[in-house]
Amino acid sequence: VHLVESGGGLVQPGGSLRLSCAASGFTFSSLAMSWYRQTPGNERESVASISGGGGMTNYKDSVKGRFTVSRDNVKSAMYLQMNNLKPEDTAVYFCSVVTFEGSRYWGQGTQVTVSS
Repeated sequence: VHLVESGGGLVQPGGSLRLSCAASGFTFSSLAMSWYRQTPGNERESVASISGGGGMTNYKDSVKGRFTVSRDNVKSAMYLQMNNLKPEDTAVYFCSVVTFEGSRYWGQGTQVTVSS
């Protein structure tokens, strides 16, 4: 299993970013995928998740209405569209998957910094 995030960067408050997660090494369409984020000294927290077929999504309360998770099962990719970003969204963002065997895998993470 290999997960690679991209799309992070520096953005002003109120701005937007789109994160991507390229996946390989497993049957992508069969598994739910998740986005997590982590700030220094804190535990990694779930931000959004999406079912294998893409029909079901869940979001952390603080990002509802601002973030949208989606996936392209043909490209084996997951996305996180982040709008109206706030300084408290600053974190390293990770994509993650749990396989049928119960093993969780993580990407290397991508830094998102929201600052003026």
